[in-house]
Amino acid sequence: MKSKKSALRPASAANTKNVMRPARFAALFSACFLAGVGVLLLPPVQILDGQFSQALVKVSHGLIGICGGSAMREGAILRAPSGFAVEMKDGCNAINVTILLWAAVLAFPAPLRMKVLGLFAGSAIVQVLNIVRFISLFYIGQYSATWFDFAHSYLWESLLVMDTMVVFWLWVNRVFKAAAAPDAGV
Repeated sequence: MKSKKSALRPASAANTKNVMRPARFAALFSACFLAGVGVLLLPPVQILDGQFSQALVKVSHGLIGICGGSAMREGAILRAPSGFAVEMKDGCNAINVTILLWAAVLAFPAPLRMKVLGLFAGSAIVQVLNIVRFISLFYIGQYSATWFDFAHSYLWESLLVMDTMVVFWLWVNRVFKAAAAPDAGV
């Protein structure tokens, strides 16, 4: 009888540990996300956020020029020769989904090296997708206000969140593969 109880303890302790992992992730994720949003709302960070938006518009403007398009840049505004303009406002620079990604990566149990890789590579991927989003909205808006509103408010918002989730999923798979790979002695 005594051996059965001791045999049950490790199993139930393991089950408790497995149940606690998702709860721990959820708590850390929530704390990191709220902290990130809190930092984003600080006035000095808001200034940096605006400068970041202007830098993204500058990159978008350069890419449009390289591809043979025509646009004028005024700070965080990209203007077509026809007069249509699109502004990268707060929330349009993908910082919100980057915070979402960072919170997930920081909360996930992984080695520091993998977390750093996830933060930097994931952020770069999200920002490249956001530049594609911004340029596509610039062109869509020149042809149809209805399609622009749909693409801006629904399509790209959903795609950017889903893309961020896919980036996190790919990173998690990489973490698991790295953990499962035998040490090469390096």
